[in-house]
Amino acid sequence: MPTPLPAVRPRRLRSSPLLRQLVRETELRPSDFVLPLFVRPGTGIRNEIASMPGNYQLSPDTLLDEIGSAKDLGIRSFMLFGIPARKDPEGRVALESDGIVQTALRAVRKAFGHEVYLLADECLCEYTDHGHCGVLHEVRPGVPDVDNDATLPLLVEQCVSHARSGADMVAPSGMTDGMVAAIRAGLDAAGFAAMPIMSYSAKYASGFYGPFRDAAESPPQFGDRNTYQMDPANSDEAMREVALDVAEGADIVMVKPALSYLDIIRRVKDRFGLPVAAYNVSGEFAMVKAAARNGWIDERRVTLEILTSIKRAGAGIILTYHAKDAARWLAGG
Repeated sequence: MPTPLPAVRPRRLRSSPLLRQLVRETELRPSDFVLPLFVRPGTGIRNEIASMPGNYQLSPDTLLDEIGSAKDLGIRSFMLFGIPARKDPEGRVALESDGIVQTALRAVRKAFGHEVYLLADECLCEYTDHGHCGVLHEVRPGVPDVDNDATLPLLVEQCVSHARSGADMVAPSGMTDGMVAAIRAGLDAAGFAAMPIMSYSAKYASGFYGPFRDAAESPPQFGDRNTYQMDPANSDEAMREVALDVAEGADIVMVKPALSYLDIIRRVKDRFGLPVAAYNVSGEFAMVKAAARNGWIDERRVTLEILTSIKRAGAGIILTYHAKDAARWLAGG
């Protein structure tokens, strides 16, 4: 008897580029991207970050050039990280009205108005001299850790200061218990009830953050961040963290990093239905760049595949250092 031929042939829908495009389930767009940018005091500064090729520490004037070039590619959303001129034990320099992020926000708003959307990362690790994400106390003699409750008022003040300086959204990232509720109350009391909060709700204690710490000059001076960032082995815990932030008033929730946590992105999206962001972090970016420079992978193909996988998993917002390259490639460049 002849072998029966298949009646159902999925390959029919793969037979030409136009047909594949017609039935494509996930479409990647420059408007999906948020470009993280690092700003420091000074003028004329454009220091390339060695571990993150194509990304720079920028002064406020060169920041405007970087945003302008990204805007021309269709990227309209930007996350600002500050590198201050000085640091202190509690990170109070982050609260100053003439702080580096505050200065940058005002400069960008003056130059671009509301043609761009500005998010401010809200954490103290870049501003503390010890590199941890808040005020320290001793949990037992000789063992310091972040004092959760003492850190909350500083985060509130930081967010309000950024809102007054022109931020469109605040994004608390320190995994501080109760941070969303405290920030929501503080913003509302200061007259910013319409200011949305994007919480780093499921932020893992990941090995993929190394290059970022070079970029932001914020490595911990002792220990690690395992007491406040999440254990990479845990998934159900992420659901509890997200549920708490949603109950406290988070408008958007984030999973960080992205690639090793696509399952978490999908679980969050399916369960909560809120807009979900994912941070394609510095180590994920650096691995692609290093492999591409060695000729081991096709950078364009792999980058777009990675970003598509993040969106397919459920993230409608992707923070990525690939944003400019990806936008250029999506436009056929």
